[in-house]
Amino acid sequence: MRTKICDTLGIEHPIVGFTPSEHVAAAISRAGGLGVLGCVRFNDADELDAVLDWMDENTDGRPYGVDVVMPAKIPTEGAAVDLQALIPPEHREFVQRTLADLGVPELADGEQQADGVLGWLHSVARSHVDVALRHPIRLIANALGSPPVDVIRQAHEHDVLVAALAGKAEHARRHVDNGVDIVVAQGHEAGGHTGEIATMVLVPEIVDAVGDRAPVLAAGGIGSGRQIAAALALGAGGAWLGSYWLTTSEYRQMPGNAATQQALLAAGSSDTVRSRIYTGKPARLLKTRWTDSWSADDAPEPLPMPLQNILVSEAHQRIMRSGDPGVVSMPVGQIVGRMNEVRPVADVIADLLAELDETITTLNKLR
Repeated sequence: MRTKICDTLGIEHPIVGFTPSEHVAAAISRAGGLGVLGCVRFNDADELDAVLDWMDENTDGRPYGVDVVMPAKIPTEGAAVDLQALIPPEHREFVQRTLADLGVPELADGEQQADGVLGWLHSVARSHVDVALRHPIRLIANALGSPPVDVIRQAHEHDVLVAALAGKAEHARRHVDNGVDIVVAQGHEAGGHTGEIATMVLVPEIVDAVGDRAPVLAAGGIGSGRQIAAALALGAGGAWLGSYWLTTSEYRQMPGNAATQQALLAAGSSDTVRSRIYTGKPARLLKTRWTDSWSADDAPEPLPMPLQNILVSEAHQRIMRSGDPGVVSMPVGQIVGRMNEVRPVADVIADLLAELDETITTLNKLR
């Protein structure tokens, strides 16, 4: 199955896969899709550079992309130490008390506490762009919509396409007006940062708004060939999948992910919650005892981005080390109900494509 987006991106299949794992991203590209590596976890630009070196060597010459987190307007920001000072003591006390109540152990002696994910900072995201453009990437996607116009211009000077996520048609129009090449119409069902409009409603609205000027990818609640076929029927040129890769065997190569996958495999489509506790912006997460704690009467209001992520960074580190599936902190979409086994990326894509072809064949018989 080829669509125009395949020619635009230089891929075989209309499947774009977002993931924080370089192993998953490379496997998606090798299988004929476009693997998009999330950069937000890299506080150090040199570490990202090394990982992209690995991607260059392990994608068999196939195209891949990166995803950054960068608001269109450049915010005022301080150093990490300054940001730590802005976190109220009562928030810190709540986090420590909650971890104790949940039975999450302290970090081992000598283990360094994480600084928090500084990739949420505009300056760090810019360093990600600078590093990525030194590699043969095909796409830069931005999770917060349009990047600044000068970043779009910088990407185009390197013959790199720019994609932006949109939760409303008006967002999509603004993205294209700013020079964005591809719009990702991400519905309410999606994991991570997401808006209020469901995919079935959002995709045709965005296609009608900008489809004559830019290709549209459908995102949110997609994890089968039938759902990809539905996305195409709604006017999208392909599908953007994120959560669905979290239960692949390649994802398990990231540290601490065995408990995460155990929690995901046990979850149903109703076992997610949309909350600001992960980053400070509304994001869909797996519902666990950790997320439940933030709904208690004594829980403070989450802090704005990037302070909330800095606040909970040590908690995330301790939760990961604990290996307890019941307290996992993980963005995931409602498609988690279909994520019922651990399989290699290549098998996942093969099944998606087989069901896509079968679905289109079945629909053609209805004429």
